[in-house]
Amino acid sequence: MSDENNKQSMVAKIVGAGVALAAVWAVNKVIDKVWEKTRGHKPPAADSMAEDVKFSEVATAAAITGAAVSLSRVLATRGAAKLAGRAARSS
Repeated sequence: MSDENNKQSMVAKIVGAGVALAAVWAVNKVIDKVWEKTRGHKPPAADSMAEDVKFSEVATAAAITGAAVSLSRVLATRGAAKLAGRAARSS
């Protein structure tokens, strides 16, 4: 692999990580807003020891958040890789 390919690969990885972080942040914000609108409060934290928070609510919030964050990471990483591939082919 040439130095130019290594450089492009590194840039693609950095861009992919940045896009994935932004996607995760955005998904968390959307989940917070939707949860608050439907349930009347923010999603419970996984380590919440409050008496009024049921385990089922914590588990539901964790499952929804985990699935949405994982999916957004995959989509963001794949999108960044496609974009990097197009950029590499056009140069």
